Amino acid sequence: MSPASTALIAFAMSTDAFAAAIGKGAALHRPHWREALRTGLVFGVIEGLTPVVGWALGVAAAPYVEAWDHWIAFALLGALGLHMIRAGLAHDDAAVPTERPQSHSLRRLAMTGFATSIDAMAIGVGIALIDADIVVTAVSIALATLVMVTLGVMLGRVLGSIVGRRAEIAGGLVLIGIGSAILWQHLSGAA
Repeated sequence: MSPASTALIAFAMSTDAFAAAIGKGAALHRPHWREALRTGLVFGVIEGLTPVVGWALGVAAAPYVEAWDHWIAFALLGALGLHMIRAGLAHDDAAVPTERPQSHSLRRLAMTGFATSIDAMAIGVGIALIDADIVVTAVSIALATLVMVTLGVMLGRVLGSIVGRRAEIAGGLVLIGIGSAILWQHLSGAA
């Protein structure tokens, strides 16, 4: 596989995580670079490991992974999005402006990172089929995701001040939108 192909795959795999990171950043109270980098590292590690898992599953698991990856991503992102919306609405009834957290829990970041990286597992299976270098591909995907997610959280910081107290609702809607887009791409045959 050429370096250009690897770079394009890495960028494509990081776009869902970037969109989710914007929602994560918007839900936080003025996230700092340290939190953005922490989020980027969590997403990057997960996004880099899932193609390796897919590669390890290889040819035998290809039909199973490809048949269910979009449903798994849709369910996980939808559940996380609904949770964020519910939390945002629970704060909505208070007359006092709500405080947004300074950071997200590692568990929540890992779940979102996994949900946005499920499609990378199918990429790993594809890498196994064409006998390309999985290490170079996985590291490229991890680094692209690290950069994109870190920038996405900081962009979400700007959007969070615009959205105000509805930031968590907006973040939840973003996650549901990403899950729905993944599902739509696979069901419509665009993927």
